[in-house]
Parts: sequence; structure tokens; C-alpha cells
Amino acid sequence: MANSESTVSLKLLVDLKRHKVLFAEAGKDFVDFLFTLLSLPVGTVIRLLAKHGMVGSLGKLYESVETLSDTYMQPNLDKDTLLKPKPAIGGTDVLHLLAGDEATRKVYMCRNYHRYVADDSRAICPLCNSAMSTEVPHVAPHVASGSSSGEGGGYVKGLVTYMIMDNLEVKPMSTISGITVLNKFNVKEVGALEEKVVHLGMQEGISLLKASLQSNYVLTSVFLGKKVA
Repeated sequence: MANSESTVSLKLLVDLKRHKVLFAEAGKDFVDFLFTLLSLPVGTVIRLLAKHGMVGSLGKLYESVETLSDTYMQPNLDKDTLLKPKPAIGGTDVLHLLAGDEATRKVYMCRNYHRYVADDSRAICPLCNSAMSTEVPHVAPHVASGSSSGEGGGYVKGLVTYMIMDNLEVKPMSTISGITVLNKFNVKEVGALEEKVVHLGMQEGISLLKASLQSNYVLTSVFLGKKVA
């Protein structure tokens, strides 16, 4: 579990008879986290899940790049371009899944400080033909203290409660939408329902990412520990 500064809370509505999450109520932070998953490069997803935990063959493909000698790579290519691809600038990182990438990110300019930057110090400045070998500080996007809750940060607006279905479908929460879900699952006994507050930290975030690639019952799998066929 991540520390309290890197956790996001949400409220689950659990059907005790089916042992299944019907839906979750959550705020901006959790929805921002879910939307962040869409911006992750494939190489980053594989590295977060660990290549041996990947379903299919992408893990082996990643491992092939890792073990392939630089002798076989193009001389102007850094393998980290594939193994540690850089996420889109301006996104949000609610649980700091990308903190290590941002901390080591480097950008370069030419010695004449022309208005070009490069990720690779071997790049050539188009104005003076000098190597772009002068490192300049990289400034990560600003996120409000402790979260993405600032109205100017993240992806969705705050002060709104969102409904997240077990398959991660997201929509604004309303009384009507809640009743619609209960009817959809043919819930007859309100007493069979239980509210459960859970916290999403780094470990749960990675579990959620993995479950989202394997199942339509993501919240049930991650927070109730049940794999639904």
C-alpha cells in the first residue's frame, strides 16, 4: 500500500449475494487515474506490470529488446526509447506511477542554445549543425499538492461525483443512474447490498491496470479478491 499522500478513496456498492461490485462512487482523483491509464505507452505498461505478468507475447517482445545487444541497434537509437517511452507531456500522474520516469527524464539543447530541444544528446541542431549535447532542466507538469484535485489539473472537473462500473465505464453519478443499475442487475433486496470504502494506492493501481487488460469485472477482482469468469 502506498502512503496516505498517494492514495485515492472510493466507495463501492457491493452485492453480497453475488459477491460482486455493482458500481463505485468516486471523485475527480480516481477518474483522473483511470484516464491516465489511457495515456500510458505500451512499453511503460509492460514495465509496470513486469514483463512476466503480461498476458500474451508483449512481455517476451519487451524482454527481447532488453537482451538484444546494442551492436544490432541503429547507432542513433537508444533502447530506452522502446523500454522506457516517455508519456505525453501535460498529463496527470495521480499515484505517481511514472515518478521514476519523470525524475530521470533529460532534454538537451545545442551549445548555442537555439530554440530546439531533443531527448537524445546525439541529435543535431537544425540551425547550427552542432550536437544537442547540453543538458537543460526538465520541469514536470504542476499538480496540486497531494493529488490532481486542483480544477486546473488532471482531466475531469472536481466537485462532481462519478459512477464507475465494474468494467470501468465512467459517467456522472445521479439518483436515476443508481436506480437504473439496480434494475439492470435485478436487485430485489436492498439488505443484500453493502457500502464499502476502499483506498487505491500504488499496489492496487497496478493491480487495476492489469485487471483492466484481462477482465470486465475489474473492481470486483481488485477490491473483493474474486476472479469472475
